[in-house]
Amino acid sequence: MNDAKKHCYYCIEKQDIIDYKLIKALTYYISNYKKILPPHYTGLCAKHQRKVASAIKIAREAALLPYVRS
Repeated sequence: MNDAKKHCYYCIEKQDIIDYKLIKALTYYISNYKKILPPHYTGLCAKHQRKVASAIKIAREAALLPYVRS
């Protein structure tokens, strides 16, 4: 059985700033239906998952990311 655990990208790279203007980076954490992916798919820790979710929500408000698939 393969129990390979995903590690948080932001913890490994020692990055703490997740900016809502970096659309290309945020699209990795959104499904095809434009929903925010849960942490067991993204491999992020709880702290960075919350920051990514907040950045996605701000980007949606600023009309940089869509709410739904068109």
